[in-house]
Amino acid sequence: MKHTLFPVVLLILIQCTPNSAPSLVDIAEQYESIAGNDEYTNSPYVTAGDRVYMVGHQDGTFPDLGWHIDGEMGGIWDHPIKLMDGFSLLVVEEGSAWHLREAEEFRNFSFGNLQTFKKEGLEIQRFQFAPEGIEGLIVELKISNITTIPKDLELIFTGHVDLRPTWLAERQNIADGEDQGSYDETSGTFTAKDAQNPWFVIFGSDLTFANSERGMSIDRKGKGKDFSMEKRISIPSNGSEVVRFFIAGSYESEELAKRNYHLLSDDPMELLLAKTQITDQVNKQNRLSTNDDTIDRLYRWTKYNTQWLIRDVPEVGRGVSAGIPDYPWWFGTDNAYILQGMASAGMHEEALSTIDLIVALSRAENGNGKIVHEVSSNGIVFNPGNLNTTPTFIHALWKVYSWTGDNKIIDEYYDDVIKGIAWIESMDKDGNGYPDGAGMMEIHGLHSEMIDVVAYLAQAYQAASNFAAVKGDAALAQKYSEQYANLVEKINTEWWVEESGSYADFRSSKKEALELIEAAIVRADTIDKPWSVKELRETKLNVAKAPNDLLQGFVVHHNWVVNTPLEVGVADKNKAQLALETAYNYQNRFGMFVTGIDRNEDQEKAAKWKAFSYVGAVMTLPTGVQAISEANYGNIDKAYDYLQMLENSFSYALPGSMYEVSPDFGMIAQGWNIYSVAVPIVDHFFGVRPLAHEQKIVVQPSMPSKWIEAKLENIKVGANEISISFSRESEKERFIISQKLDWEIEFVGSENQIGIIE
Repeated sequence: MKHTLFPVVLLILIQCTPNSAPSLVDIAEQYESIAGNDEYTNSPYVTAGDRVYMVGHQDGTFPDLGWHIDGEMGGIWDHPIKLMDGFSLLVVEEGSAWHLREAEEFRNFSFGNLQTFKKEGLEIQRFQFAPEGIEGLIVELKISNITTIPKDLELIFTGHVDLRPTWLAERQNIADGEDQGSYDETSGTFTAKDAQNPWFVIFGSDLTFANSERGMSIDRKGKGKDFSMEKRISIPSNGSEVVRFFIAGSYESEELAKRNYHLLSDDPMELLLAKTQITDQVNKQNRLSTNDDTIDRLYRWTKYNTQWLIRDVPEVGRGVSAGIPDYPWWFGTDNAYILQGMASAGMHEEALSTIDLIVALSRAENGNGKIVHEVSSNGIVFNPGNLNTTPTFIHALWKVYSWTGDNKIIDEYYDDVIKGIAWIESMDKDGNGYPDGAGMMEIHGLHSEMIDVVAYLAQAYQAASNFAAVKGDAALAQKYSEQYANLVEKINTEWWVEESGSYADFRSSKKEALELIEAAIVRADTIDKPWSVKELRETKLNVAKAPNDLLQGFVVHHNWVVNTPLEVGVADKNKAQLALETAYNYQNRFGMFVTGIDRNEDQEKAAKWKAFSYVGAVMTLPTGVQAISEANYGNIDKAYDYLQMLENSFSYALPGSMYEVSPDFGMIAQGWNIYSVAVPIVDHFFGVRPLAHEQKIVVQPSMPSKWIEAKLENIKVGANEISISFSRESEKERFIISQKLDWEIEFVGSENQIGIIE
């Protein structure tokens, strides 16, 4: 597998090869790819650009999928509209029809995907990618005749047009109209328009196709229509023919749709090479190489996954979305994690644009420092913010500032930090220092005082203190620092539940706790967890003995958020070790259960679930939080174990990706995975502590014992780049640190470490 650009000389040779047309497939195959699992051909994939992406199934079909807009989250999207439900390809040879819907192999690249179909002396490779910055995508067929007899074929392409708005469009008084279309004989293209809106899609080919009545119609939920075109193709013996299709759209005008079509069709190879350069740069920046190829690959492809999730809607903004296919828009909560991972992975420009977007949306919706939780791609806010969102985002701002040194954060967003702290404090109804309301756990009734809200508030105080110090406001910096220290002490006293070896899920009155326990018993019984029912009933008896008027912490659900004090590093060391050991009871080989009472030791696959639910879920975020927690308290090998749990679900269903719910449920690409993977590796194993605004970098590494050699190259810190090389020689650990600019590098190592700065 190669990871460099396809050589121009070799490209020329391909173009000149007898009986072979120049092919995007030939370019793509020079790069790293990962083959799919045969068991999961009937499951989704994505090929993504920043403007347009396509979701279909690995077998070549485009079934209805998704639940946010029921059955409509697949197909081709140009947010804030959908262009097509997909397309069908039919090959006819001597009256025998062959639908390309049972791919023998699916392969994923960082920049596109390839499906291979084989039948009766023919091999057809279907490659697709979405160029950056263009509202459209390119599909190529490389049709190879692997016999000694020439073949005459008819190729029929059907575009399943479905121009429709995205989620929450009804709040803008936008309604979906019937789709209408026509064929243009001069250009050989179809143009379709929504009857009630200026939405257009144009598709055609680099060959001249004719209008056809023989295409494949589909059943659909929306108001779309099917349009087909056909072409007769002759392929010599042992030869091949390349056919390209271009699908372009616009949610503004036909003129822009035509412009996008021409951008796609003018030079597809140049567009593909430009696309590969982008993913090459993603790989190059903060590039990891160790003696463990599986973790290297997990890290590399998680960065690619993050690039896939960038959504650019110029009228709203540009930022990393949460997940595909059902969360292809923006979340303040998710990005509070994603931004930290992107900063550690060197994806600074996209992190900064995401901050601009989330802050702008939050100001417009709330105007008081509160950060929005969920916003559709049309800019309509669904949830103006949970209690955990704002403090976590404030910390993410500091993290990105530390890595980038970008003065815009301190100059333009400092007031948002101060307002955000004031808003979250205003949610403390009884004045005990703990805001009241829901955090990360979306469990009905769980909205009292939540451990994740409190832990993340402590982290936010620390970040706000740092910001105030940079601004030269010593008094405010001191105030926030004292509030941080006070809250840390209270977390370790009022939130610690000794008999459970855990921090509390929540704090509440006895009455509220009993109601939540009863609901948890029903939940555990419904999903057949007798051990959990027994434990909860015992908990209920103990809680019943508590004083009626006492507010206290309770461990009921064993939610992953009980580990957030460890994640943010505020737990006392002894309590942390006990809590880490308790957490071992609520995991399987893929990682941490979201809700511990749902634990199922025998659970292997989630795809058998019939309805979308997080009940019984093992998720990548809690697993990453646990890795970070272990690393915070010096348990580096344990942290590495959690990364290997994540790797167990990598490529399990979609090659090159980790599902949101491990190993094969929910979103097929999930944004916060970059937090779970990059932060343990960069921040903890390599120990990079950036202070870009001070032109200083602290390096305090702690390497997993399984690593004999490791490199992290081109680590981006502000305008600087450093590289760290590690090797283990007997009992000695040797580090070489090099940099481009003359900044202060502080190496912090133990007695058996030799730090060398070049």
